[in-house]
Amino acid sequence: MFDSLNISASALSAQRLRMDVVSSNIANAQTTRGTYVDGKWEPYRRKTVVMEPRERTFNQVLQGHLQTRTELQGVRVTKIAEDQTPFKLVYDPSHPDADAQGYVKMPNVDLSKEMVDLLATSRAYEANVTAFNTGKSLMLKALEIGR
Repeated sequence: MFDSLNISASALSAQRLRMDVVSSNIANAQTTRGTYVDGKWEPYRRKTVVMEPRERTFNQVLQGHLQTRTELQGVRVTKIAEDQTPFKLVYDPSHPDADAQGYVKMPNVDLSKEMVDLLATSRAYEANVTAFNTGKSLMLKALEIGR
């Protein structure tokens, strides 16, 4: 009975994390000192959320693994990965992080891509809220019928 609510709740949680990661990317789009690697500062590296469905394999069903049904439903975040695309080089000899030729390594964050991701995540979140509310109202209607 609560399967649809559990599925929507897992998706809401995953989409919220995705919104947080996209917001972090936007906030750090100009951060030239993100991580300290091999004795020098590297720019902020764009992060992405990797999700996968929570589902049972046929073999797990046969062997009786995964005791609770809630482990089998919805979506889960497997990791937050760093985008390995190269950093952008910007000529700015007055910048404190400029190299000997005057170039500054800037984060690999593309603001237009981040805004598209934020919009898509927002729409997915809204869709899951709608699905959750629909499931909740169906359950309430079923309880009213039972009176």
